[in-house]
This record gives sequence, structure tokens and C-alpha cells, in this order.
Amino acid sequence: MSFKKSPQQIEKYQKHYSEQGLRDKLAKVARRAGIKVVYLVLLLFYALRSDKISVKDRTIIFGALGYFILPLDILPDLIPLLGYTDDLGALAIAIGRVAMNIDDDVKSRARTKLGEWFPDYDQKKIEDVE
Repeated sequence: MSFKKSPQQIEKYQKHYSEQGLRDKLAKVARRAGIKVVYLVLLLFYALRSDKISVKDRTIIFGALGYFILPLDILPDLIPLLGYTDDLGALAIAIGRVAMNIDDDVKSRARTKLGEWFPDYDQKKIEDVE
């Protein structure tokens, strides 16, 4: 079974996105999901607030974040080590789509927020995401 999703497949989850739902999910799972997943979520969240993101790309971001918020997905989030693999894939597709429009301001805001959940995080852990 393949867990790869296309941007079009991810878009169908956009109806599940809400800013409050995202905040609630992150507050609940940040440590368990891991620093890379959280950083990707934060990059996408702050990218939504940028005027550089097209309507089409916003749809993909909403879909990826909606998929992340959903408690039930292909790999349930409660499965140790594997639970966030599918979420990571959906987030990575969205990042790949909008990466050229993620500027230093978005990255800085995401890193600042990341520091609230992971106060002593090592920058090297997120370098491959950037």
C-alpha cells in the first residue's frame, strides 16, 4: 500500500482545517509527533498568512493541515513511530508545492513558535526541512 498523496488528493481534507483545530491538535501532540512534523505544520500555518501564496496553493495547505488535524487517517497517530508518517507525507507534499514562497519571515515565525514547544531544540534537526 502506498501512502503517497498528490496535491489533489490532499485538497479534499481542507474542510477539516480550522485555526483552533490546528492549535488544539498541536498542543496535544507536539512532543509525540516530533520536531519535524511540528515545524512543517508551523511553516504551512505561517505561509497561509503570507500574501505570496496563491489561492491554489492555499487550498493544498488547507488540505494538508486538515489531514493533520483529523484524528483518523491512514496510519492512526497512536501507532508508535509510524503514526505520523502519513501526516508527514501530506505536509511534505504541501511544503514542496509552496516552498519557493516560504520566505525568511515565515521561517523565523515558525522557528520562534517551535522554540515554545521544544525550548532546547537543535537547529540541525530541522535543516533538512528547510
